[in-house]
Amino acid sequence: MEIEPVIGLEVHAELNTRSKMFCACPVVDSTTAEPNTAVCPVCAAFPGALPVVNKEAVAQGVKVALALGCEINQVSVFARKNYFYPDLPKGYQISQYELPLAEHGTLTIRTSEGERKIRVRRVHLEEDTGKLTHVHTENGESYSLVDLNRAGVPLLEIVSEPDMRSVEEAKAYAVALRQLLRYLGVNSGDMEKGVIRFEANVSVRWKGTDDLNTRTEIKNLNSFRALEQAVTQEIARQSELLRRGEPVIQQTMGWDEARGVTVPQRSKEEAHDYRYFPEPDLPPLEVTPEWIAELQAELPELPHARYHRFQETYGLNAYMADVLTAERAVADYFEEVVRAAAPEVSASTVANWITGELFGLMNQAGTAIEDVPITAQALADLLKRIAAGEINNNTGKKVLAEMFASGKNAEEIITEKGLRQVSDDDLIASWVDEVLDAHPKEVATYLNGKEGVANFLFGQVMRKARGQANPQVVRKILMERLKARGEG
Repeated sequence: MEIEPVIGLEVHAELNTRSKMFCACPVVDSTTAEPNTAVCPVCAAFPGALPVVNKEAVAQGVKVALALGCEINQVSVFARKNYFYPDLPKGYQISQYELPLAEHGTLTIRTSEGERKIRVRRVHLEEDTGKLTHVHTENGESYSLVDLNRAGVPLLEIVSEPDMRSVEEAKAYAVALRQLLRYLGVNSGDMEKGVIRFEANVSVRWKGTDDLNTRTEIKNLNSFRALEQAVTQEIARQSELLRRGEPVIQQTMGWDEARGVTVPQRSKEEAHDYRYFPEPDLPPLEVTPEWIAELQAELPELPHARYHRFQETYGLNAYMADVLTAERAVADYFEEVVRAAAPEVSASTVANWITGELFGLMNQAGTAIEDVPITAQALADLLKRIAAGEINNNTGKKVLAEMFASGKNAEEIITEKGLRQVSDDDLIASWVDEVLDAHPKEVATYLNGKEGVANFLFGQVMRKARGQANPQVVRKILMERLKARGEG
C-alpha cells in the first residue's frame, strides 16, 4: 500500500511595527543592533512592570486574518504560556489560546497538480522571545549569550489545518503565505533574519484511510529549503517506522542541516503542559465591527486575485503572471509601465522586457525593484521608441543598460551616442548593394537554392549599418535585391 503524509504548518511572523507588542521599546534588527539596547522594564520582565497592547500590531494581525478570509473574533483574550527558557525573561510568553484573534480561514496554493485551498485553523497574536548565541571557545569552553532586543517583538502565529499531502504542497503554502504577508506590508519576509519561521507538524498514514496518526513537530525552519528537506526526511523516517509496524513517538524534532536529518529535541508538549491561564494584566482585546470594516477597506488586491487578473486582463500566460505578481512592487511597476506605454506597446512586450532585460540587470547589480533607477515612465518611453522604429531591439537593450547604470533617460542616451535607427530606404539600399557586391559567392549560393545564406547577408548589412538600420526595412530591401539579381 502507498503511504501518504499529513502535514500542517505553524508560521510565526514578526509584525512590521515600530515598537514592541506590549511596550514602547523600538523594534530593531536583531542581526545588526548592539545586543540588549532595545530593552525596558516591561520586556525585560522587571517586577511590577505592566504590558500595554500595541494597537498597530492588532491592526496588522486583523488585516492578515481578513486576507485569509478568517472570522474575526470581536473579543479575544491574551494568556500566559508558561515555560522556562533562558531567552524568555518572564518565564512565560504572552500569547492567545482559547480565544484567538481570528479563526477558520483559507489560503489558496498552486502546485503542479493545480490549485488547492488549505484551511487556516487560527491566527493569534503573541510576543517573540529573545535570542541566544552559543559560543564554543578554542580551549573547549562553551557558554551562551542572551540578547533581549527581540524579546517582546510582535509575533503573528498562523496555524493551518493538517491539509497538506506532499512536500510540494507544504512549500507552496509557505511561499504563498510569505507572499501574502509581504503584499500586506506586515512582514519583510527576510528569512535570513528570522522574521518568519516555519514549524511543520508531520505524520504519515496508509493512503485511503482517514487516520490522524501520531505526529512530530519540526521546530524553527527559517528557509524554504530547510522546510522542504526537513519534511522530506521526517516523512521518510516515519514511513519506515510505519512499514515495520513500529510506533512514532510524539516529540519535537530539530533539523540538523549539516547531517541532513531530523533529530529529537524533547517530548512533544500538549497545551496543558504550558499551564495556560488568562493574562491578569491585560483586559480582553475588543475589535469593533467598524474598525474591522476600516481595515478591510485598506487591503490591497491580494496576490492570488492579481495573478488571475494579469492573465485575464493582459493575456499573460500562467508563468509570466506568476513571476510578475510574486512581489507587489514588481506588479505595481509592471502596471505603471503598461499604462504609460499603451497603446503603442502591448502588455506582453512590457512583461518580456521587465522579466528579461530589467530582471537581468537587477540580478547583476543585486538591486530590488524599489531601487531601480529607471522609472516606469522612463521604461515606457524607451519601449515606445522601439515600437516607433526610432531604435531597434538590440540598441534598446544597450540603451536600457545605460539607463540602469547612469540614471539618464532614453532620449539623452540616444542623442549623445547617435543611436537613432536608420529607416531611409535609399541609404539602406546602398548598404545592401555594397554587401551583395562584396559577397558574389554567397549571392550565387543563395540563388542556387540555399536560402539560409540570406541570414548571413542580412548580418553583413546590419554590421555595415553599425546595428542602426531598421531590420524590417533591411530584410525587405535585401530580399528585393536578391530577387532582382536572380531574375537578371
